[in-house]
Amino acid sequence: MSTAASLASFDRMWADLGPVGRVASGGYRRFVWTREDAALREWFAGEAAARGLDLVEDRVGNQWAWWWDGPGTVDDAVRAGHTGVAIGSHLDSVPDGGAFDGPLGVVSSFAAVDALRASGVVPGRPIAVTHFIDEEGARFGIACAGSRVLTGALDADRARALTDGDGVTYADAFAAAGRDPQALGRDEETLARVGCFVELHVEQGRALVDLGAPVAVASDIWPHGRWRFDFPGEANHAGTTRLEDRKDAMLGYADLVLAARAGAAERGCVATVGKVAVTPGGINAIPSHVTGWLDTRGTDEGQVRALVDDLETRVQQHGATVTRESWTPTTRFDTDLADRLRRVLGSTDELSVPVLGTGAGHDAGILSGAGIPTAMLFVRNPTGISHNPVEHAETQDCHAGVEALAACLTDLVADQP
Repeated sequence: MSTAASLASFDRMWADLGPVGRVASGGYRRFVWTREDAALREWFAGEAAARGLDLVEDRVGNQWAWWWDGPGTVDDAVRAGHTGVAIGSHLDSVPDGGAFDGPLGVVSSFAAVDALRASGVVPGRPIAVTHFIDEEGARFGIACAGSRVLTGALDADRARALTDGDGVTYADAFAAAGRDPQALGRDEETLARVGCFVELHVEQGRALVDLGAPVAVASDIWPHGRWRFDFPGEANHAGTTRLEDRKDAMLGYADLVLAARAGAAERGCVATVGKVAVTPGGINAIPSHVTGWLDTRGTDEGQVRALVDDLETRVQQHGATVTRESWTPTTRFDTDLADRLRRVLGSTDELSVPVLGTGAGHDAGILSGAGIPTAMLFVRNPTGISHNPVEHAETQDCHAGVEALAACLTDLVADQP
């Protein structure tokens, strides 16, 4: 399905994105409503304009580049029963993250549109290339915030009140970017346009390496959540305060870290305490307060919840308070849509694909939870590592992903109005 021109288009776009937000580690810091984010949004708008696509922003700031050459507008097509096919991903990153997590899906989506046009495909349904904002939640702490607010999974008031590490609220950052914070909220008009969504993403593990396949279709996303643990203590001098007189908040935090690891191993889950804030933060000062953030996931929802319950009970001895910041139950992608993509890709030997579950969260999971038929494609990552500058995908596998996405898109828009 792909053409030499569409693959060359992929290579050009990939090179253009490469410098944006790159830091000394070789990784990326692309956080929502920052200078880097503005550059990414400008890049997306430029790619949409170069193709003559209709660029629309929803109430949250997610970008949608629509292609529709049929009669009337996109909304006319929707009213006639021909809802759109959306493809895309995100462009933001975790701190010092890799280049492929998110951007691979957006660049591949534009390249897939190029492939369809080069092949003379006339879509019977509108097509949107989508850029979801703040998927990683690196600045304000809530993953998939753009798609969560869009679908109503994240309350607009709560979103506006989120704060970053400098105390800036989401509402203030939104306003500083030239947007009205009161406009944030579920966007019925945008959701009504989307008949299905397919997200292509770099694999964040080694399954495709072990299977020797460049592309896979996703089956589900494991249940996962984030919790904040606050441990109280009393600041005091590190040199003059006897051990028996100390109220050291760090001890409770250390207990959490070790208990989370042991409990996860016992219950067949994964658990990570990847962020900590210490007050007052002096080398020679006993901590008066420590906040740690727990991320835990697993194939069995009951075991994930039981692990967190165990940890909550344990930290009570330290006087800790526990706040759930997000929770996403098991997400099973639309079976009919996944089977359709498997049939399309299985019709060509070179594109026969395995089916994989994943422990990573995605915007696709949020849209699926909102009732939109959703599927995912994964592209092989030879390192098996993600959220790290060494995250990678070989060019030939990226091209295979474009070809797979283009083949799926061609099938999905074949219905004529």
